[in-house]
Amino acid sequence: MEKKQLFTISVFTENQVGLLNRISIIFTRRGLNLESVSSSASSVHGIHKMNFTCNSDRETMEKVISQIERCIDVLRAFLYTDDEIVYQEVALYKVPTQKLLDEKDFERIIRVHNARILELTREYTILEKTGHESETQALYELLAKYGILQFIRSGRICITKSPTEHFTRYLEEQEARGKALCDTSEE
Repeated sequence: MEKKQLFTISVFTENQVGLLNRISIIFTRRGLNLESVSSSASSVHGIHKMNFTCNSDRETMEKVISQIERCIDVLRAFLYTDDEIVYQEVALYKVPTQKLLDEKDFERIIRVHNARILELTREYTILEKTGHESETQALYELLAKYGILQFIRSGRICITKSPTEHFTRYLEEQEARGKALCDTSEE
């Protein structure tokens, strides 16, 4: 049996209602748990990019990619391992201000973890940390002793290490294929 590892799936889509649900059902039917989900506009106007992370084996994930690409509003999906992408997450922490101020190493905690203070009130302080999940989790565990009031971590966002976006290359191939068909039909 093939070893399980964390994969990142990038899906380029038209921004359509219900598409996220249809894609998540593909994972559910295979008994796969999504570790994170993020979605936003991509570098191509009118196209959205969804990122999913999932622990599985390559063979299963390739089947999932194939199923995702059969969804009507999906233009293309790509499968990546961590060494093929640059990725980050954002975490927000709300902690009681007084407990942080009483901590003599508060400034060091902020500096060592490269966190930012987003808002400071008498009742609470909101911190932001960008990094890999292990880094945001490490800060969470440190702040837990002060009493975390609220916590949220975004899904993974990523960019390939490839010099060009794979989706852009795909679009160029499609355009060339379309031109070739037009040229053939004109003869």
